[in-house]
Amino acid sequence: MRRTRAFIPTTKEAPSDATLVSHIYLSRAGFISQVASGLYSYMPLAKRVIKKIEKVINEEMARAGAQEVELSFVTPADLWRESGRIEKFGKELLRFHDRKENLFVLGPTHEEMMVDLVRNRITSYKQLPLNLYQIKTKFRDEARPRFGLMRGREFIMKDGYSFHSSYEDMDREFDAMEAAYKRILTRLGLDFRIVEADSGAIGGTGSKELMVLANSGEDTIAVCDSCEYGANVEAAKRSGRSHIPQAPEAEFNKFKTPDVKSIEDLENFFKVSGYYTIKCVAKRAVYEDGSEIVLFFIRGCDNLQEKKAQNAAGALDLVDVGEEELRELGLVPGFIGPLDQTKAKHVIDNDLRDATAMICGANEVDYHYVGVGMSVLSEAYYADIAEVNEGDICPYCNGKLSFTKGIEVGHIFKLGTTYSAALKAEFLDENGKAQPFVMGTYGMGVSRLVAAIIEQHHDDAGCIWTKEAAPYAVNILVSNIKEEAQTALAEELYAELLAQNVEVIYDDRKERFGFKMNDAELIGFPYTIIIGKELENGVVEIYERKTKTKQAVAKEAILAKITELLAL
Repeated sequence: MRRTRAFIPTTKEAPSDATLVSHIYLSRAGFISQVASGLYSYMPLAKRVIKKIEKVINEEMARAGAQEVELSFVTPADLWRESGRIEKFGKELLRFHDRKENLFVLGPTHEEMMVDLVRNRITSYKQLPLNLYQIKTKFRDEARPRFGLMRGREFIMKDGYSFHSSYEDMDREFDAMEAAYKRILTRLGLDFRIVEADSGAIGGTGSKELMVLANSGEDTIAVCDSCEYGANVEAAKRSGRSHIPQAPEAEFNKFKTPDVKSIEDLENFFKVSGYYTIKCVAKRAVYEDGSEIVLFFIRGCDNLQEKKAQNAAGALDLVDVGEEELRELGLVPGFIGPLDQTKAKHVIDNDLRDATAMICGANEVDYHYVGVGMSVLSEAYYADIAEVNEGDICPYCNGKLSFTKGIEVGHIFKLGTTYSAALKAEFLDENGKAQPFVMGTYGMGVSRLVAAIIEQHHDDAGCIWTKEAAPYAVNILVSNIKEEAQTALAEELYAELLAQNVEVIYDDRKERFGFKMNDAELIGFPYTIIIGKELENGVVEIYERKTKTKQAVAKEAILAKITELLAL
């Protein structure tokens, strides 16, 4: 491609709402253009990157035995009613009626559609396993779309679904897809971690996220310093703590604590660690058919993990509760404890099971209980609802957990029969008995990967594309377009590289060298061949974007050298 023919509208100005590096550079470098909140047009450079990412995905899916299909973007709402998700998915599911008043949705994900494609077409265990996938535009009506391609309303996603006759075979395919996803991210030149995760609105078990490590990531992940364990904080577990403070000595009693309402106040009043105090977090749990106030109890030194708490309560959502609502139930804000379970539903963190020497609210103004042993709550409901802390012990080894940031670019689930049973998608097993398909699902954000690559690979000058994803591998830059010798060599190199199927762009614009070089760095071509004054001495330069280094090469050897660099 000649730059004078290319549509690459670079600019010095970034979008006013851009905060992430990828949003800024992809906009400035002429990759994307915002048309509305959370909606973007992909310009030629972005399309080239997307196609290259899709190529890697397609190659690895073929290697893993998956077959590509394409499902309708518009989905009949009846399928979502069959699965029971039409209300559960919430307002992110965009609904509309056609001219005949039939209700449809814009597909945010395609579990129902893929099950509908397979049911009644795959009827025997002999036809299994089957793995189908698509790369498709999706739409989720995000309440707060932001961060450019990182969280848009419309996005490109690879979603795959496997069908099995047994859970054992699903486990095998799940592991195979995890390995394939690792190969994809490795080929794209990304530093990543596969972590345990919450299944969210998709459902199922065995959920894992693929996280590209980046300081700008929205997700906090806990990682072990001794093994490969990693988990989103929404699902992270621990086996213990690195330090247990000395327990206070006290017989069970009610103790007057004037105006002591917070954990910090309790620590100061009793001169104890928050480890031996009990914190109450009140939330209203929202269900499909109503809501109720739930009291969540954790150690004072911990924080409530709301996604864990939501799952423990079996709720669609958790919302804050006002003090008046608590008083109406006979609860005393600031002094709520777990010993009286008659006024509201209680969920107690697993770490408090059989805990001793605890201090908790007495549900009476200015009073706390001391010397509490949690074993007295024989009928209590316990669950893992606390967020892990840095320094906690890994659940799989003796290593310590630390936090880092990640960008979720993929999510895989063991769905089981969640959707096949609901949609009555069945096959006949070895005994001729009808069974629902056992399923897995495997998603990867293609457009999000475009942004994630830049979040991990950039500098102050602009993008630094990895070789597999770069829109063009080589940029030919003529320092002075009026110099015939320079343009002649450029034309020769351009023709030779095209003949060798090298993805090359030739900057033949009549602009200053500095302007064109700034553009090259902003866009992030891996290599730029600079043809300038040194050509008089038979020398040109190769500029490597990643290292920002130049090397002089004899003009006769330039083709061989660039071929060598591209092969590395």
